[in-house]
Amino acid sequence: MQINDKSNTTSYQASPKRYDSMTYNRSGKSGVLLPALSLGLWHNFGFVDAIQNARSVLRTAFDLGITHFDLANNYGPPYGSAEENFGTILKTDFKPYRDELFIATKAGYDMWPGPYGNLGSRKYLISSIDQSLKRMNLDYVDIFYHHRPDPDTPLEETMGALADIVRQGKALYAGISNYEAKEADKAAKILKDLNVPFILHQARYSMLDRWVEKDLLNTLKDNGVGCIAFSPLAQGMLTDKYLNGIPEGSRAAKDLTYLNTETVNNNIEKIQALNTIAKQRGQKLSQMAIAWILRQPQVASVLIGASSSSQLKENVKALDYLSFTDEELKLINDIL
Repeated sequence: MQINDKSNTTSYQASPKRYDSMTYNRSGKSGVLLPALSLGLWHNFGFVDAIQNARSVLRTAFDLGITHFDLANNYGPPYGSAEENFGTILKTDFKPYRDELFIATKAGYDMWPGPYGNLGSRKYLISSIDQSLKRMNLDYVDIFYHHRPDPDTPLEETMGALADIVRQGKALYAGISNYEAKEADKAAKILKDLNVPFILHQARYSMLDRWVEKDLLNTLKDNGVGCIAFSPLAQGMLTDKYLNGIPEGSRAAKDLTYLNTETVNNNIEKIQALNTIAKQRGQKLSQMAIAWILRQPQVASVLIGASSSSQLKENVKALDYLSFTDEELKLINDIL
C-alpha cells in the first residue's frame, strides 16, 4: 500500500531533541539499550487502517526517543500488512535513521496455509524471516523472535534455526516470546552453546497478569536475558475506558478472544481501586500501570500500542513518575 497523500510526503526531519527525555535500559547483560517504552505494531498498522495515521504515530514515537519498533509476520490485518506498511513508511521517512532504530519481527503463529506456515520448524522460521525482510525492504532486523513455543518440534531445531538466521546476517540478535521459565532456560542454554546472542524474552505482563513473577524473571536474570513486556494495559482494562462500564464498540463489547465482557466485569473492582491510587499519584491509571511494570529491574522495556499520536504522548508521560513508595506498593499488592 502506497502513501498517496502528496501533501504529506515532504521529507521527514526527526526532532533534534529526540534523545533528551527518553529513559534507556540495558537488555539483560547485552550491549543493547532499549527505550523504556517501545512501540508495538500489532494493531493500527495494517491495510485496514489509515497509513497516514500510522505514519504520524511512528514519527511521533521517534521524536519522543522511541527507537524500538516491534512487528510480527502476521500483524495486520491482513497478515503481513503491518510489515509492508512499515516498510513503506521506513522508506519515505526513516531510511536516513536506520542505524538509530531497533526493529523486531517474529514468527510462530499461523501465517500461510499448509503444514509449513506455523509453529517452530526450521522450514517455517527461515521462510518467514525471508518474507518479512522482503515486505519491509530490509537487509536485516535487529532481533528475530520465535513467537511461541512449539510442543512438537524439538527445541534444538527451533533454536538452531534462530542461530542460523543470526549467522546469516538476517538478524543481529535472537529472542523468544511466550515461553514458560523452564522452556526459556533450556532455550538460553542451547543458544549459549551455539554462541548466539540471546537478549530478550517478550512476555505478557500487567498488574492483572503477573505470571512472569513466579519463575520467569529470575530465570531470565540467571541467563543474562532482558524482558520486554507486552499487553501492559491488559488489552485496555488498565485505562480509563472501562471505569464506568463497557462502552459500545469497545474491544470487550465485541467479546474478542483476548478480551470479553466477563473478564472486564470480573476485574472492575480492582480496576476502580487501582484508579484511585493512580489519581492520588497524579497519574492516569494507564501511566501508573506502565510505571509499575518498569520497576522490575529485569524489564528493559514495555511495549505499548497506540491508535494516535496523542495517545502515545499520554502513555510516554508514565516516565515522568516511575517511583513508588512502599505504602503504594503494599496497597496495590493488596488490591491485586
